[in-house]
Amino acid sequence: MANYIDAGSIVAGAVSLPIWAEQFGFGDDFVSLLGAMSSNAISAGIGALIGGRICDLYGRKRIYQYDLLLYAFGALWIVFAQAPWMLLLGYFIVGLTVGADVPASWTLITETAPVKVRGRLAGLAQVLWYVGAIAPLVLGIALLGLDDWMPRILFAQLFLVAMITWALRQGMVESELWAKAQQQAEGAAGAFRELFRARHARALSFLILMYGVWNLVAGTYGFFFPYILDAVGNTGERANYTLQAIWFLATALAVGFVYMPLIDRVGGRRLLVWATILQVAGFVPFVFFDVSFLTALINVVLFGIGAGIGQQSLFQLWSGELFPTLLRSTAQGFMFGVVRVALGGWSLLLPTIQEAGFRALAIVLALLLIISGVIGILFAPDRGARELHDEPS
Repeated sequence: MANYIDAGSIVAGAVSLPIWAEQFGFGDDFVSLLGAMSSNAISAGIGALIGGRICDLYGRKRIYQYDLLLYAFGALWIVFAQAPWMLLLGYFIVGLTVGADVPASWTLITETAPVKVRGRLAGLAQVLWYVGAIAPLVLGIALLGLDDWMPRILFAQLFLVAMITWALRQGMVESELWAKAQQQAEGAAGAFRELFRARHARALSFLILMYGVWNLVAGTYGFFFPYILDAVGNTGERANYTLQAIWFLATALAVGFVYMPLIDRVGGRRLLVWATILQVAGFVPFVFFDVSFLTALINVVLFGIGAGIGQQSLFQLWSGELFPTLLRSTAQGFMFGVVRVALGGWSLLLPTIQEAGFRALAIVLALLLIISGVIGILFAPDRGARELHDEPS
């Protein structure tokens, strides 16, 4: 559900952008600021940095007791927003709590899943991310005729989901692996500086670069794709939302029917090879042909399938496996934070890149996918499934 509300807030914010821009009369610069400070980027990064450390110091469950109440408040604030600054504040609050929630959730999945199916169960969490992304798109398509009411209804459903999830989480127990590690360490979590020692710094750098570069592309799609297509003007509003829904659906299906059955058997490096080929191929139509529904459809299907078997799912798995228990959430929060803050800076640059034309943007995104794929293929961990109490080599 952490993945669901993360994706839901990103895509609800994205679907709402053209309508907010028209209603409140702001332009590209404020759109970029909203994207930079939302759960797509900087605020989520800050939340992850804080939340990940709290998880290692005080337990995974501690975050679950309070964070979704703040998320629900932020969603409700957006529902009743009457000015651009209110939207900005609401987006920031929602993003902050999403960022805090993700390391706790990913860590619990890693620590409770049986070692031989850990990759498969981590993949299931990713499927729910894409379900969370599809839900506001389907609602958005259905509610297009309601104009200004549509984005408010999207965030109202996120408010309800957050409150229901918060209530259900009250019965969750603490991670036994963390509790045991705490007893052995006499209550002390791993020092933050330990992350940057040689034995962890290599894994930290590898994951930040592989996932961070890829996330610049995914973040552009997750938040700005409907707005960019609307600005290009070659497809209709309903078609724009449909295309993004197809992208998320293709990704979810790839995770469920390709990544989950194969990850614990063939490992991540082989999946990354195919992921890179498919994702880069998805941008070839934009380089050689004008934007149309057909070229965009080819793009979202190929990019979606490649994304489903590639960096996002592998980052969740490897970021949990490559660090010891009392640094696991700290490491995930730090990496997630760096990646989302970098995406925030990228979001502020997007209007400048977009001025060079959609073809130029497509070339830049394809190059980023190549860089991310090469880093992942060259430096992917050689190990298969591993016991979490082992120190990473």
